[in-house]
Amino acid sequence: MSEQRAAARRPPIRVVLADDHPIWRDGVAADLGARFEVVGMAATADEAIATIGATRPDLVVCDLQMPGGGGIAVVKACAADTRIVILTVSEQERDLLDAVAAGAVGYLTKSTPGDELREALLRAADGEPVFSPSLAMLVLGEFRRLSKQASGTNPLTEREREVLQHVARGYPYRQIGEELSISPKTVENHVRNILDKLHLNRRQELIRYAVEHGIE
Repeated sequence: MSEQRAAARRPPIRVVLADDHPIWRDGVAADLGARFEVVGMAATADEAIATIGATRPDLVVCDLQMPGGGGIAVVKACAADTRIVILTVSEQERDLLDAVAAGAVGYLTKSTPGDELREALLRAADGEPVFSPSLAMLVLGEFRRLSKQASGTNPLTEREREVLQHVARGYPYRQIGEELSISPKTVENHVRNILDKLHLNRRQELIRYAVEHGIE
């Protein structure tokens, strides 16, 4: 009960919702609950960037496909200033990787149940990367494929693979630390290293694709 009272005393997480479907925006706003305060809404990438600049939210929940460049444009413009979670219907691996490479802290599908969405967004607001479990496993599969195919790359260590597997299962940092007998801060450092390697591996993957397809 003490944890519940402490949570109730915390100020709400200030959120901007960006989606070009107003009914969807209103639905997400209604589902967020008392721990969140919607401080702005937007229907285009340009509107989202302006709203984020004006309101300085703790968290942005943004659709991938919107006029003006979509969620990727928003992430590229604003990820340095706030935490952004992509909420989309797309389950394409490339969309996920592009969002992460641009700086998104999470990537969730619109089929995520309301209670799971709230929990994921609470964790994202604390800086934890959040993914729909099936999509997180795609990231893990991408690492495995790259480490087998490419030479001279910087593949994941065994510990990093363990951390990513637990992230894929939706575990928070604290629980991952307990499972692996390491501190939550160490888990966070591993996740940062994983994301750094993802950016590097994606660049090498594009080079490999260009060579194989005669693109110079």
